[in-house]
Amino acid sequence: MQNKNYYAILMAGGVGSRFWPVSTESFPKQFHDMLGTGDTLLQKTFQRLNKLIPTENIFILTNEKYNDLVLQQLPEVKQKQVVLEPAMRNTAPCILYASLKIQKLNPDAVMIVAPSDHWIEDETAFTQNVQQAFQFCEQNDALMTLGIKPTFPNTGYGYIEFGNDSEENISEVIQFREKPDYDTAKQFLAQGNFLWNAGIFMWSASSVINAFKNNQPELFQHFSKGMELYNTDAESEFIEENYAKAENISVDYAIMESSKNVYVIPATFDWNDLGTWGSLYDKLDKDHNQNAVVNAKTLVEDASGNMIRTAKEKVVVVDGLNDYIIVDKDEVLLIFPKTKEQDIKKVLQNVKNTFGEHYG
Repeated sequence: MQNKNYYAILMAGGVGSRFWPVSTESFPKQFHDMLGTGDTLLQKTFQRLNKLIPTENIFILTNEKYNDLVLQQLPEVKQKQVVLEPAMRNTAPCILYASLKIQKLNPDAVMIVAPSDHWIEDETAFTQNVQQAFQFCEQNDALMTLGIKPTFPNTGYGYIEFGNDSEENISEVIQFREKPDYDTAKQFLAQGNFLWNAGIFMWSASSVINAFKNNQPELFQHFSKGMELYNTDAESEFIEENYAKAENISVDYAIMESSKNVYVIPATFDWNDLGTWGSLYDKLDKDHNQNAVVNAKTLVEDASGNMIRTAKEKVVVVDGLNDYIIVDKDEVLLIFPKTKEQDIKKVLQNVKNTFGEHYG
């Protein structure tokens, strides 16, 4: 049920370089239909949030160079809902800035901060989890997060350690833990009170702004001095002049790790952060040789476990290749072992250095 006090900050400013060559700096992954569903990741996330949150209360936070892409892909959104960052400054500055704008519009606002590139299958369960968090945040001074029940000892995610005394599935967070090595991740799973940190947050406008005021007084002062100008014609000039001077810091470091009023709900939906070609492969349907194919027409011989993505209807013949990423995009063809997918960022840098920025 939509509620006029419900708001969303949809985070859509990342570059997604591990999805190169499809994701590039001028056209990042959130603006692509990565799953071959007919909707881009941004559109899919917007639709998911829109089940609970009124259209006009969803703010898209992105880099100013992606403004036109956002408006093209979300025609129901007005320009005033697109919150533009003139410089990359991690997640804390942009979340504080957007929260101040929302608080000025509605002092009773409760909000979700949601990345634009997550894969969530059971959207009804997602909506129920967010609704529960919103109701808790309306009644308590709480910073909330959705944690994902770990299915294996993943070393690519941060973890949330939570207390066992949960009330209606809501637990106090003991501490946030950095990405662990494999043995530590195994210990976390064995202990049973650890969740993956998905970077999905819920809180009231007043709670999150108080957290910044208490934990990051300089950052708070930096942005609150523009309060009179927010949601007016003078806002963009203030932000253009001041945004790049803000500290480069994540919201986890800035407020979550140092606050005492942090709670977690273990999510009841399947989740994937779609951070790499391998994570996309895991979520796609496979052919009888365990190849995941997006858009291409394939003729496959003695080849299995491959991630294949091309332009629509392109014919791809693969023989004798196993567990590879095969991606064809305009003037770039990537054929790369899945086991080395974390090196794609480095490869992209080498390509730019060798052939020019145009290829990234």
